[in-house]
Amino acid sequence: MTFSPGPSNLYIIACTLHQGPRAGVAAAMGLALGSIIYVVLSVSGIAALVVFSPVMFTVLKILGAGYLIWLGTQALRTAKDDAKGHEPAKPTSTGLRQSIIVELTNPKSALFFIAFLPQFVTPAGGEVVTQLLILGAIYTLLALGSDLFMVILSGQLRRWLSHHSSFHYWQNQVAGGVLIALGGFILMADVLSLGS
Repeated sequence: MTFSPGPSNLYIIACTLHQGPRAGVAAAMGLALGSIIYVVLSVSGIAALVVFSPVMFTVLKILGAGYLIWLGTQALRTAKDDAKGHEPAKPTSTGLRQSIIVELTNPKSALFFIAFLPQFVTPAGGEVVTQLLILGAIYTLLALGSDLFMVILSGQLRRWLSHHSSFHYWQNQVAGGVLIALGGFILMADVLSLGS
């Protein structure tokens, strides 16, 4: 499940291609922190309000899509800067913060922690809150492992691509295009679902 394509996986690939493995690791850690926040929110019941309120859920999806589009445009701007010869370094804390926002605005994550994870809680298993926290921690660790694997693969691809002279320009173009397309796809799917 953690290897299935979605905003989080594509975000990690884009970060690693755009800024290197260190940024990919920061993105993976930020996504894990976002998952932990969702676990706490789902245990407290706050996230259920967002998932079961159609308006709040739509707002969450639009915010997430908009944020991905914004990140994509930033990558495209960086591609233009790279072509001019400047490559501004982005602090790891910025990538960490951005990936927390990506996770918190990912509607699939909200649905997972509210609708899917509780199905594995059993009355005989002890206190419900404890079970949810343990299940959430297990999922977060598994997701972090698969995310770090994606960083390794993307880092290898980045290393291979770096032997080409126009690599930096094209890596930012591709990363930006992927994020913008993903955000646009989420927006279009949301608009189409409103029409039906």
